[in-house]
Amino acid sequence: MIIQDRMKVISQRQIAHHIFEMTLSGNLVGEISSPGQFVHIRVADSFEPLLRRPISIASINTEADEMTIIYRAEGRGTTLLSQKRAGDEVDVLGPLGNGFPVEETAAGETAVLVGGGIGVPPLYELSRQLTAKGVTCIHVLGFQSENVVFYEEEFTKLGETYIVTVDGTLGTAGFVTNVLEKLDKDFATYYSCGPLPMLNAVQQMYEGKKGFLSFEQRMGCGIGACFACICQTTDKTDKAYIKVCSDGPVFPAGVVAI
Repeated sequence: MIIQDRMKVISQRQIAHHIFEMTLSGNLVGEISSPGQFVHIRVADSFEPLLRRPISIASINTEADEMTIIYRAEGRGTTLLSQKRAGDEVDVLGPLGNGFPVEETAAGETAVLVGGGIGVPPLYELSRQLTAKGVTCIHVLGFQSENVVFYEEEFTKLGETYIVTVDGTLGTAGFVTNVLEKLDKDFATYYSCGPLPMLNAVQQMYEGKKGFLSFEQRMGCGIGACFACICQTTDKTDKAYIKVCSDGPVFPAGVVAI
């Protein structure tokens, strides 16, 4: 169920260049049904900026009614959000969208998780839930440079983790495909979130494999009413167009035309 909640900021810290981690507490946490869902946040208690900002959920603590989000502060809205401190309240709408299908990978199987930039955060909760049910997770995480890399240690604790940077300042130089092409393809499922060129490269490399892609898209309402986040589909579905916010953001590989 989607609710609007005044969530309390428990903590906020900068974890990389322009990258912030915020932990929020509220009733909304109990409504989250799957990793990969997101929330729509009003960054200020005024009508400017007008639109909410969609931000993915990085981890969930249902016992404490807390969730953690990770976001890049680069525009006016997210910069305002980065100024929030412990004890402040934030107007949050969610949980929104359909997340990653954890049930598609069985205990004892292996899953490859591929993230790019700010598409990395939702994969963390996904990995936590997969590993908790006995799935072996391999993480391939791509970033522009060492100064924007985050959660390397956290992912490493969950499974085999490869860091890729475009400029080669940390881990493997280049793109996630440089690591993927060397990995054993004897795995059950892949899950990926990141920029469109990366998603397209991953699904082409793993054509015929069972995979799920989470799309990053500009959106207005977040609930499927404004049609701002529409994408064209392929012939693998009977819908000509889909809404990333309400039909997604996660879709089976090959459904969205990239």
